[in-house]
Amino acid sequence: MPQGFFEGVWFLLSTQWFIFYTGLMTTIIIAVLGTFFGFILGLLMASLRLLPEAKQGQYVYRFFRTVLNSFAKSYIQVFRGTPMIVQATVIYYGVIYVAGYWSAFVAGIVVVSLNTTAYMAEIIRGTIQAIDKGQMEAGLSIGMNYLKTMWFVILPQAIRNAIPAIGNELVVNIKDTAVLSVIAVSDLFYSSRFLITRYYRPFEVYFIISVIYLLLTISSSFILRTFEKWMHIQSKFEKPTSQTTPEVAK
Repeated sequence: MPQGFFEGVWFLLSTQWFIFYTGLMTTIIIAVLGTFFGFILGLLMASLRLLPEAKQGQYVYRFFRTVLNSFAKSYIQVFRGTPMIVQATVIYYGVIYVAGYWSAFVAGIVVVSLNTTAYMAEIIRGTIQAIDKGQMEAGLSIGMNYLKTMWFVILPQAIRNAIPAIGNELVVNIKDTAVLSVIAVSDLFYSSRFLITRYYRPFEVYFIISVIYLLLTISSSFILRTFEKWMHIQSKFEKPTSQTTPEVAK
């Protein structure tokens, strides 16, 4: 390996590019899948937080509503109040202790998904509560029940408003996958350790990794901004549907 810094960087990129490539692909897969599953589970947690109030005499529903709401609050508090690196070690070694060996790659997806769920739940809950309450009342007044009004009227608007925050969570997950090296997930950061132990040139290796992370987050942010602009343009062309009443014959 050449002695100069730039010569060493070029040497690593030209001869060991496959290690950086495989680590990059692992990072992207874990971040994307973790964000996707976190969004799905976040919808569920937000729904538990926003269950309608029990009516008079609905004691069983009131009991289950209290239990589910308390569970969602506790889950969000735990996963937002502890670092992901701690969650990764507890979940990974906890499953090994109970059930035996499991893949570090699968564990990484599970950890990122569970961590993202807590943040997604609060994002979705905030956007739902920001929707005008009159829309829920309008849906109920035309014969739709609570679930149909939430699914067809409230959620589409809330998710569209939450797209910037959801995209930000994806960018955060791309960077936070580096902490999964503590459980030996072969992401971009962990896979580079092989090069450090082989060439004893950590500065060049970590410099390349930091540049790759920077380019990855910049390109992801650009794609997400483009998608947000497209969604904004599409919303301008949406026309509200109205039902016209026929003229009464005189």
